[in-house]
Order: sequence, then structure tokens, then C-alpha cells
Amino acid sequence: MTLIKFEPLRELENWNEKIHRFFNDFQVTDFNYYPHIDISDDENNIYVEAEIPGVKKEDIKITLQDNILTISGEKKNTKEEKDKKNFFRSERVYGSFTRSFTLPEDINPDSVEAKFENGILNISIQKAQPKKTAEKFIQVK
Repeated sequence: MTLIKFEPLRELENWNEKIHRFFNDFQVTDFNYYPHIDISDDENNIYVEAEIPGVKKEDIKITLQDNILTISGEKKNTKEEKDKKNFFRSERVYGSFTRSFTLPEDINPDSVEAKFENGILNISIQKAQPKKTAEKFIQVK
């Protein structure tokens, strides 16, 4: 009789390989394009940094209304359909996008600045100065 060493983890490695191979070969053409965004702040400002490679500055729209910042635009496909190329792999994603964020603090809407360079959109928004409330004397009746 031949003894076979039982290695349960070996079987998991094989399944992991099969799953990766399946998803790498499986091509989905219905991707949505969403830029990756970081939002941070310091004492005076809120900063929004968005990675939007392959998009022209003219194709980006930024709006601010009721403390909701909206970034929208479109990453256009530069390929011409006339080429009729046969692709072995196409992983780049195109299309329009919209991302909206409720900002965590009161802000000064007149202080918004946006710069777009090398595919990175940087937005800086000043926080509103806290309103000082005057002390009110209340008479006890």
C-alpha cells in the first residue's frame, strides 16, 4: 500500500491559481470610470486630490453647492473606429464620471481654488471662520 501525504493547504493554492487565471482571462467590457480621490484637511483648509489621468482640463467640471463638492468629466476614447485593430487585451476604461462629496465642515465657497497638472486635480477650500456669538444676558423672571 502506498502512503500519500495529505496537504490540505496545497489544494487551496491550486484553487487560488485557478480563480486568478479565470478572472485574468475573463474580459469585461462594461467598466465604469471613477477617479480615485483623497480628501484631507488641516487647521484652515480642506484639500481634495483626484487622480484623473488621460482627461483634458477642459473636460473637467467642478461645482460646489450646499457643502457638496461635485467633480465630473469625461475620459474620451482616443482610438478611431476606422483602425479596426484586433486587440489582444484592452484594460483602459473610458467614459463620463461624476463624484460628489459632502464636505465635513463649513467652508468659504468664495475661496475654492483648483489646479490640474499631470493628471492630478488639486482643490483647496478654506474653512469658514467660526462665527463668534455675542454673550446674551437672560433675565430670570
